[in-house]
Amino acid sequence: MGSRRSVNGWDAVVVGAGLAGLACARDLGAAGLRVRVLEAQDGVGGRMRSDLVDGCVVDRGFQVFNTAYPQVRRRLPLRELRLRPFTPGFLVHTGRRRLRFADPTRAPRQALRGVGGGVAGPRDLAALATLTGRDMLAPAALVRRARDTSTRRALAAAGFSEGFVERFFRPFLSGVFLEEDLATSSRFFHLVWRSMARGTICLPAAGVAAVPELLASALPPGTLALESPVTALTDDGVVVDGGREVAARAVVVASSPTVAAALLPGLPLPPYRTVTTYYHLTPRSPLREPTLVTDVRRRFTNSCVLTEVQPGHAPRGYALVATSVLGADTAGRERTLRDALAECYGTDTGGWELLTARTVAEALPAMEPGLPLSRRSRRAAGRYVCGDHRATGSVQGALASGARAAREVVADLAGA
Repeated sequence: MGSRRSVNGWDAVVVGAGLAGLACARDLGAAGLRVRVLEAQDGVGGRMRSDLVDGCVVDRGFQVFNTAYPQVRRRLPLRELRLRPFTPGFLVHTGRRRLRFADPTRAPRQALRGVGGGVAGPRDLAALATLTGRDMLAPAALVRRARDTSTRRALAAAGFSEGFVERFFRPFLSGVFLEEDLATSSRFFHLVWRSMARGTICLPAAGVAAVPELLASALPPGTLALESPVTALTDDGVVVDGGREVAARAVVVASSPTVAAALLPGLPLPPYRTVTTYYHLTPRSPLREPTLVTDVRRRFTNSCVLTEVQPGHAPRGYALVATSVLGADTAGRERTLRDALAECYGTDTGGWELLTARTVAEALPAMEPGLPLSRRSRRAAGRYVCGDHRATGSVQGALASGARAAREVVADLAGA
């Protein structure tokens, strides 16, 4: 690509308006560069989209929003999202009853009551308080430099009993990592646990799509072009929709992993996890509190009554239940899931209406031990890539990857 300003006036084209692409575009614009964002879909957000289905707010896959991420605090006026929190801790169904796990650093009395109720022994409760306090207070740089192993090994080294790991960590973290074996990088686990301890897990009033939409609203007018799929890269920019060329000095590919691999042959990508979320509508809430429910038998990763968190997610007089499972939607799976939910919520689910099911095929990258927490974005002269596959599978990772790509583009164009 040439070193002079393109004939169309664009210093950089960003391919994709997910979190990484929006963060990158915003930082490039703040550096004084003229930026064009090309998005194939009819809205921003990538995997972080919300739909209105029969009057219900349905996210494309169950997602929550963590207020503690540094990139979130830096970029977003949180008040505008109208956030409402989940209960700290969660409920786990053991097969016979629901046990409540309370965060000992936030609700010590509830946590201590759990010792007598068989939730955790004194050893496990002490180890949980120590782990949470250390991750919450330690500098993030220290956590990132720690020796990396699997999460399962790290939990054993922290002094947790195998029974507690199976009752507490494994059901809960399967919904965070989208894998059941606790094989995810312990460094990433500690960073996630740190963010949960320092922040609040919430839902925006308008669904998770409000997050990328708020980021996009800060872009200068004329920056974003929707329904503009990039089909190829050229020496001078990109080709849109198989015909029109858009010239730019630099191109940042911030698209889905599949599209990124097609546009940048040879791009290394980790395996991706798939998750499906089933949305059920019911006249009565099966749980009168905004709390996540997990299942020791791992028939689902988590379930919650969304309308207990955000009442506006369903029409008045109805409750909306979201339940996520690993993998794709298959024949008969929803029927089996209803049986599990009936047991876990202690109610008849036969009359629940299946509103919709949302499968996200590239929901989260696999993050095994040895995971680089950040990768260079530069792939070749004038070509860059960003996304959660270049950092960590989280809102923080996507935003940080976009920010890194912007820094590299600015530095390269300044020296051209």
